[in-house]
Amino acid sequence: MTKTTYRALGAIAVLSAALLGTACQAPGAHSGAAAAPLAVAAPASAAQLQALAPTGALRVGLYPGSPTSLLPGAAGQAPRGLGYALGEALARQLGVPFQPVVFDKNADVLAAAKRGEVDLVFTNATAERKAYVDFTGTVLNIEKSVLLAPGSRIEALDQLNQPALRIGVSAGSSTGQELQQIYPRAQLRDMPSLQHAGQALAKGDIDAFATNKSILFALQEQVAGSRVLPGAWGMESFALGMPKGRPVQGLTYVERFAAQQQADAQLQRWIEQAALRGAVLPKR
Repeated sequence: MTKTTYRALGAIAVLSAALLGTACQAPGAHSGAAAAPLAVAAPASAAQLQALAPTGALRVGLYPGSPTSLLPGAAGQAPRGLGYALGEALARQLGVPFQPVVFDKNADVLAAAKRGEVDLVFTNATAERKAYVDFTGTVLNIEKSVLLAPGSRIEALDQLNQPALRIGVSAGSSTGQELQQIYPRAQLRDMPSLQHAGQALAKGDIDAFATNKSILFALQEQVAGSRVLPGAWGMESFALGMPKGRPVQGLTYVERFAAQQQADAQLQRWIEQAALRGAVLPKR
């Protein structure tokens, strides 16, 4: 597991693992447009601050390559990604430093949350994860499909259940468990990062890569000739979460924060900035 902590006003960092070698400016190094203003919110109480940022900073768990988490910004601009934007905005609203903590993959982010080493995550709120993360209500839903390797002749989801078909999944993700039930004849291959998944597709080491469509469309841009298979074999419900056992006042504050961003259409703006496709906002 690799972890990188970016502090506010930090130096520029290279996230080559993010998008097959694309460079990214470190979170907090804002030389681009000013952050979007937030709607006025009630100040956090001392109990809420202690629950959300016990170290004095809001530590947000992220991983590169996903529009739902962290993507490199354009030259001279701050990074993008919904998890990054939500964490930065919440820290600003709380009046505490924003401390992104970047891991290789989502499974590492979740392991850190389980250990209490991060304060906030934005991820698929599965039943298994609810055992060690307290989640808000659903912030957005995203369909799941596969990205096909260049030259693939597969045209429909029901063609994925073949014994010779090699489908990559992110190591430690919920996708692997789901696919084993839906396509039991396919061969699943664990990918240590999204960068490795893209490379495996390009080289023909796997026939497809399965995850939510926001990642698939972003990865498609990096693998020439690949294509996202239409339709969906599943759905992910993303929510903000905190390590289980923190005082309930913290989660209550985050729940109100998330609802506020959706009501003000700020959430939709962040989705557009991250070029996040396949998302459906729930009605509140």
